[in-house]
Amino acid sequence: MTIERFTPSFCVSVSLDHSEPHQANLPQHVINNFQKEGFVVFPNALSAQDVKDLNEELERVLGGSYDRDQAPDKIPRIKIKPNESILTKQSGKVIQVINVHKSNTLFRRLACHPTLGQIVAELAGWKHGTRLAQDQIWAKPPGAKPLAFHRDSPYFMFEPNDVVTVWVALDDMADDVGPLEYVRGSHLWQTKQHVGSAKQFFQSNGGMKLLHSAAVQAGVLDEHYGEEECANQLEFVTLQGLQAGGISIHDGRTWHGSGKNKTTNRPRRGLGLHFVPAEVRFTAEAVKSSLWRHYVTEDVDPASIILPQEDFPLTWQAPSVSEA
Repeated sequence: MTIERFTPSFCVSVSLDHSEPHQANLPQHVINNFQKEGFVVFPNALSAQDVKDLNEELERVLGGSYDRDQAPDKIPRIKIKPNESILTKQSGKVIQVINVHKSNTLFRRLACHPTLGQIVAELAGWKHGTRLAQDQIWAKPPGAKPLAFHRDSPYFMFEPNDVVTVWVALDDMADDVGPLEYVRGSHLWQTKQHVGSAKQFFQSNGGMKLLHSAAVQAGVLDEHYGEEECANQLEFVTLQGLQAGGISIHDGRTWHGSGKNKTTNRPRRGLGLHFVPAEVRFTAEAVKSSLWRHYVTEDVDPASIILPQEDFPLTWQAPSVSEA
């Protein structure tokens, strides 16, 4: 299996202090690369101090301390001994936290940072602005299993159906911790809209089954090739070498996954921020989803429901919209 190392795209700064937000103004070649490759990478977007603070806050959240007086939508129940961290305890289980921004002020500040919102809007070509749909912590303690290759878009029942994910590295992405991997150009594959949602995210065999099926359906892989050949025929790009504080941004249709954390004493922590266009409304399918059904009822037209700002914050608006 041949995997290429990522190429840095541009330098941006996302500061979590209360200074004036940095204006991104991405060069056109970065936008072009995003549209062609399906992802871009910005090293050192967050300072070492901000990363340290975020990791400390994550420990507090996992310990049940919420400075916004609300639990995340999903958080694991794990018993640990005093002075022990569940993030460094060797385990085969991946830790997932959904919507930590509802529970913690610092994560909320990052998720709603206008610089990130502007960058996403410029990359995706969103004219009205950017809205946070959801965040997810994916933390792999030592020994944790691979994350199956999948797409983000099938999980989001909105119209327009665009999704862009900002992934924040909270640890250095050495090869042995299982860094994120992308399949170059896979956002352009012509497949059914809901292809790419994994029923089982964490798989011991590398999680190639869904990817293989989609590649065959899209016509980029001959149906006679098996899953092992799939790994050799497609173009993979790894975030190996990305330091803590770096970010990658990918189209919600881009296939991605990650390997096992092979270490015995180091976690691999990452935060995914899923953004949608500012003007989105729920689709009728939302009522069937455990993620969205408590916002939608069957007797109300989902397109008429205004997304609540507290749960779906508007993070950036184009000047012409915000001045209107």
